[in-house]
Amino acid sequence: MTPYEEGSFLAELSPDDRDDLQRLGRPRAFRRGETIFREGEHSTWAAVLTSGHVKAYSDREQGGEALLAVRGPGALLGEVAVIDGGARSATVAALEPVKLLTVTGEQFMEFLRTHGGASVLIMRTLCQRFRDADRKRIEFGMFDATGRVAQRLVELAERFGVPDDPAAGGGVRINLNLSQEELAGWVGASREAVSKALGTLRRHGLIETGRRKFVVRDLPALRRHAR
Repeated sequence: MTPYEEGSFLAELSPDDRDDLQRLGRPRAFRRGETIFREGEHSTWAAVLTSGHVKAYSDREQGGEALLAVRGPGALLGEVAVIDGGARSATVAALEPVKLLTVTGEQFMEFLRTHGGASVLIMRTLCQRFRDADRKRIEFGMFDATGRVAQRLVELAERFGVPDDPAAGGGVRINLNLSQEELAGWVGASREAVSKALGTLRRHGLIETGRRKFVVRDLPALRRHAR
């Protein structure tokens, strides 16, 4: 079992390709809240996340953040700007202390030229991200804030959930340092609307919340609510 999130870039690489990429990388550490990439900047390096979680977001014109994605261990970061030579399309910041392996743009492109399996994997990863973005746009038009909050909590529970203490009620604790404000930026709603949605889900006995804490008490029921 790898220490990387299931389906992530490092988890899906062949062992030989993973070893080759890791030999190229230079380790770096970032503190919680520290910016790794900034939207609009031009920089020529990519990274793989080896521990911790990061968020990718864009600043809203009216203030606040539009959360685009949460990435876990094994994720590839910054590859698009390296491949197309453009500016960073989003800001990436650490949700908690994280560790990365960084490679220069030149090293990364040479790695792709000599490791065909990795190139195919990147194409598949980008296709999955496009599909996910399309799905979220459809959800935005079809569901109210409560439905979108339920969908994101299901996603987080499935990706980052760990069993909660049975003595405390059981269920799935979302092992991620995410605030209600960041969740609001992800579902495209105001903080007040998200707070109301969480209250509705709590009253139905589906979740429990605290400061940067989400526990899903009944995941099957939450999935049904999300649909």
